[in-house]
Amino acid sequence: MAWPQLKSSEATPPTTLSMVNGPPALFAEPGAKGWPLSRITTPSIDDDGSYPADAKAPSSGHIPSIVHRWQQSKSILSLAASDGYIFAGTGGNEIQVFDTETYQQVDTLTGHGGSVLCLFVSTRKSLLFSGASDSILKVWDTDSLQELYTIYSVFDIGDIFAVLYSEVFDTVFFGSQNASIQWCNMTTIDRHTSLDRSGLPSNRFSKFFNSSGPGGKSSPVPKHTKLAVGKTLIELPYHNVVPYAHFGYVYCMQIYQPPVHTPLAVAEEYILSGGGDGNVNVWAMRNGTLVQVRKLSNSTSVLCMTVMDTFLYCGLTDGVINIWDLDAFQLIKAMQAHKEDVLSIASYGNCVFSGSATGNVRKWSRDLTLGSRWQCHDGLILSTITVRRANRNLLITGGNDDSIALWDIRDTFPCFRPDLSFENDQLLASLATFVSFRTVSGSEEYLADCRRCATFLKSLLKKFGAVSHLIVTENNRNPIVYGRFSANASDKTDTTVLFYGHYDVIDSSGSGKWETDPHSMAGLNGYLYGRGVSDNKGPVLAAVFAAAELFQVGKLRTNVVFLIEGEEECGSLGFQASVTAKKDHIGPDIDWILLSNSYWLDDEVPCLNYGLRGVIHLTVEINSDRPDLHSGVDGGIDREPLMDLTKLLAKLTDDSGRVLVPGFYEPVRPITEAEERLYEQIGENSSIGLSKELLMAKWRLPSLTVHAIVVSGPPNQTIIPHKATATISLRIVPDQDNDVVSATLQQYLDSQFASFKSRNHLSVKLNRQADAWLGDPENAAFKTLANAVKEEWGSDPLYIREGGTIPAVRFLEKAFDAPAAQLPCGQASDHAHLDNERLRVVNLYKAKNIWRRAFDELPSRAKKVNGVET
Repeated sequence: MAWPQLKSSEATPPTTLSMVNGPPALFAEPGAKGWPLSRITTPSIDDDGSYPADAKAPSSGHIPSIVHRWQQSKSILSLAASDGYIFAGTGGNEIQVFDTETYQQVDTLTGHGGSVLCLFVSTRKSLLFSGASDSILKVWDTDSLQELYTIYSVFDIGDIFAVLYSEVFDTVFFGSQNASIQWCNMTTIDRHTSLDRSGLPSNRFSKFFNSSGPGGKSSPVPKHTKLAVGKTLIELPYHNVVPYAHFGYVYCMQIYQPPVHTPLAVAEEYILSGGGDGNVNVWAMRNGTLVQVRKLSNSTSVLCMTVMDTFLYCGLTDGVINIWDLDAFQLIKAMQAHKEDVLSIASYGNCVFSGSATGNVRKWSRDLTLGSRWQCHDGLILSTITVRRANRNLLITGGNDDSIALWDIRDTFPCFRPDLSFENDQLLASLATFVSFRTVSGSEEYLADCRRCATFLKSLLKKFGAVSHLIVTENNRNPIVYGRFSANASDKTDTTVLFYGHYDVIDSSGSGKWETDPHSMAGLNGYLYGRGVSDNKGPVLAAVFAAAELFQVGKLRTNVVFLIEGEEECGSLGFQASVTAKKDHIGPDIDWILLSNSYWLDDEVPCLNYGLRGVIHLTVEINSDRPDLHSGVDGGIDREPLMDLTKLLAKLTDDSGRVLVPGFYEPVRPITEAEERLYEQIGENSSIGLSKELLMAKWRLPSLTVHAIVVSGPPNQTIIPHKATATISLRIVPDQDNDVVSATLQQYLDSQFASFKSRNHLSVKLNRQADAWLGDPENAAFKTLANAVKEEWGSDPLYIREGGTIPAVRFLEKAFDAPAAQLPCGQASDHAHLDNERLRVVNLYKAKNIWRRAFDELPSRAKKVNGVET
């Protein structure tokens, strides 16, 4: 018997068994492995040629939304789910565990010596059973994720293809390659404890590999992954077996609980088994023995099955799905559902979902009327399950493209639900809508999208109970979204918090390196991908939902004001004037300014940000009275503007890069012992690998940068341009005054240029500037955030500064006489402003929880009125 090949690392030789039916194309190698990131956003209609002759083509079938996808390194052979986790059995002998809330991979369960072919979670969700090609059945605790038992048969059973657990009988049943079904009662399992490991399948004498052949030599023994055996070994007794349950492999098993009116309603539960002989056998547990009570014959091997009410749906090797009435034991329909083998099938509500070798899933009504179909995997779909989680019905699929996909199989995926519940699924749905708006600031092309986005955010705040409207900015720029949640808890305080953020983003077009649509949020391996998910739409929504959750249940103790602008990425133009004009309306009673517009130093340790450098942007231009000239005709007769410009720029720094503008460094305050300790803690607790000196150069010392030089004239090598322009910026730090620095720089440039005695002309233009910001890590806001961070992440935050600038922060501090504090939300690898921007789902959720605590606990701040503290 030829054994179909997995990837070389997954292949498992069978035991020497004589079967009526060989294995189907279950393990065939696909043409292309791996699911590209570019395919994770929008499912597409499959293109496998045509619908089956007796299947009605859907006129407007609903294509489910993909919720998340996980990419692995091995084929996904089996799936199961508990309340908190999704379990995926792989061809790499492992069970991968994913958190159903955060979509993070949280663990890898090891112990099997072969591919994990089947998984089953008990009805009470406390036990996970796994069967593999090593002939071993393992039992795991679904909470602790610890192995409880290793169960093995005294017979050579080969691969374990199917497993299930009956709560009624407290018994686990499994079907295997040698056509047997065996069982183990979990209430009496300790009676069968074995200390003799020689009985394990991997330690037994093999007639094929261990017998002497010609010349007295044995065949080479295949290499197995080392089997990890738990402390509790269970050897099944000889009588816990039906030796020839089928005349072929036992591929699948199901529990059936018949209604009281059916002929089978003598026992509380029945076991259905499907095999390579084409039969579905119905078994009852009587006096501790499995007894066959019915046999349903199909035309070909039964690879998978699912039960809906009293109907049994069988997926067969030739693409047929048979429907059996378990009340009358009658075949009521045979449908040519796929062109290829039906490898997996699941049901939920009134729908059946079938997966095939082409990677497409088809959704059927209970009478097998085709509802919709879509491409789900690049290869075979080897496992399909349905689960109910929170308010969602979910379909989970796994394939030999090494991926697991999570699909929302509700008929709709609304942004707002009438009940206004605030589960994290609702947060993700709202963020997906938020990201879909192309809110590129500073561009006429995207003005309409920016307006629509601002309206969306205003509507969201209103639906959640806030007073909200748009604040118009000058020159028809993007509006500011204002929202206010008023405290409504029985123990409310008079504290008012202003949360600042922005809804505009950096342009994502032109690079060609995005692997997804940047404005269609996609989930992969625990991360959300899309422009703005990290900067700054995700963090903004985390804060909005935090306040809304408290407000909706009457537990908001502080007033929370939101100011979300649409021009931050292009310098917050118009923001200061608009806020100043509406200052009294926004809130004369502001106690704290909070924001979340930065990132951790690495991907491991949470941070709090207490400092930002300011910025001064200038344009330096030198031009002559002459037009562009030819270097061959006019070269050498006069000073060239570009030569003057390069010489002038060279006067700005010395050979070591130190800025030569007079008095530039004088206001920089010396580092204190307390701040120096913060830098030392960064070195002790993070993996960034930067020295204290480099961090200080990036964060607390000023710098000067020449960004670009542009010249007039056509781009060829003979032109003497009549004009040369450079854009430069200075990053300034606290105690450096913007106006003083920019004025001193202009004076310095004027004096240096005068020394050239050139007939050309110099002009210096100040484009924009923003103050530096330095917070107090010891104030109540930082302490409250630090406590919340420790509560959520289990570790103290690192206190960091950044070299970049957020223009609004220091302005808001001065405008409302309130100190600011910043909670970085994303990780260092978020790629903000870059291609494939992303945000880890768990970071988003924990940011929301931290803001909830801050909005609940922040105290009122003592203020000074006419010099008197109140």
